[in-house]
Amino acid sequence: MKNVCLYFKIHQPFRLKRYRFFDIGNDHYYYDDFTNDEIITRLAEQSYIPMAKTLLDMIRENGKDFRFALSITGTAIEQLQLYVPEFIGILKELADTGCVEFLSETYSHSLASLEDTEEFVREVKRHDDLILSLFGVKPKVFTNTELIFDDETALMISSMGFKTALTEGAKHILGWKSPDYVYCSAASPKLKLLLTNDKLTEDISIRFARTDWDRYPLTADKYMDWIAALPQEEQVVNLYFPMDTFGTFLPKSTGIFDFIYALPRFAKERGIAFATPSEAAARIKPAGELSVPYPLSGTDEARDVSAWKGNAIQREALHKLYSVSERVNLCSDRRLKQDWEYLQSSDHFYYMSTKNLADGAAHSSFSPYDSPFSAFTNYMNVLADFIVRVQEQFPEEIENEELNSLLLTIRNQSAEIDELNKEVKNLRNNILNYDEDDKRPAAKEKLKNRKPKTKSNP
Repeated sequence: MKNVCLYFKIHQPFRLKRYRFFDIGNDHYYYDDFTNDEIITRLAEQSYIPMAKTLLDMIRENGKDFRFALSITGTAIEQLQLYVPEFIGILKELADTGCVEFLSETYSHSLASLEDTEEFVREVKRHDDLILSLFGVKPKVFTNTELIFDDETALMISSMGFKTALTEGAKHILGWKSPDYVYCSAASPKLKLLLTNDKLTEDISIRFARTDWDRYPLTADKYMDWIAALPQEEQVVNLYFPMDTFGTFLPKSTGIFDFIYALPRFAKERGIAFATPSEAAARIKPAGELSVPYPLSGTDEARDVSAWKGNAIQREALHKLYSVSERVNLCSDRRLKQDWEYLQSSDHFYYMSTKNLADGAAHSSFSPYDSPFSAFTNYMNVLADFIVRVQEQFPEEIENEELNSLLLTIRNQSAEIDELNKEVKNLRNNILNYDEDDKRPAAKEKLKNRKPKTKSNP
């Protein structure tokens, strides 16, 4: 039986306000609250809420036969909590159905996997803790920022306990192979890989509303016919969409919501099942190993990481940011750590891209800046102020060796605290489980043998 895995992605960065050189040292608030409020509210009204309600209706209509996966960053959740809290309520309704699998990822949609292994691990943990606290589920399948993946990432996430990951079905990695199989990582064979099917994804996200497309109009029954016609041994089709595709890039007037709503009906008629990534990975044996020596992604034509590290200014900004990682994580200042999260969002570096042609047009359309150099200048001004604040707590005079010693001390203390907490917990359990009945006979015997008191004569 063929399985379709639908993935919906929600991410929004905290966009920076115009921050001048003369603001450095004087203004420690970096964000354009008006723009952030306007964008997340508009996207929620046009896309997130109607799409989530459509998915909820599909579950009510089809029951457990319709299932999908959702990936949402910590920064998106924070903005939704601030500006559109009702959407968080809808997500909780979806979670309660048991038909939605929440994926693991980095908290701020960062590039930490490429720059700082320890920060990457911390980011993933912070994200997964947030998902657990809000929706009551612990993510089991990992997907990195913009589907970034390589053999090093495979080793990292395997060591964190993940057994399945989603990444891009990039042609330069697959070669003649199809993305519609389950694979395993050559670097970590126990890690199963699910790969996106770019063609079938883009048939919806890019070509659905194009009247010049030779297969226009696309209907739900036609689309499921294409999936059913795939070779029998190709058992899983992974379709990955930013959720704002529906309602924003593809307006409601195109019929996109009706199209999505009709998919389960026609899938069932053709013996096609909807599955979560965990279910697909459990049902299907890997068809072979995949080696990814260099990082790939789901962005730009090259499907590499050049969207964020393709020029000197991007690399300089990234290097400068992660040069203070150790110092930031020694800090106890909550505001400083919050800014650290927000400044890591990959979007800031995406805006600095100097690519041309189609890739360049895509970068420009998302950027709030006039040019990549304006994006770089603004970000570096903010970063300069941020680093000043970090140095106020841990001056540059403190060598890395001393920092490492401090880090080691903190880690040892943390481990000792954990051990002590375990001992306290065990003692509490022993007290609670102590059988009072065991001491009652002894007490009764003691009372029995006790001599009665005699009254003294006056």
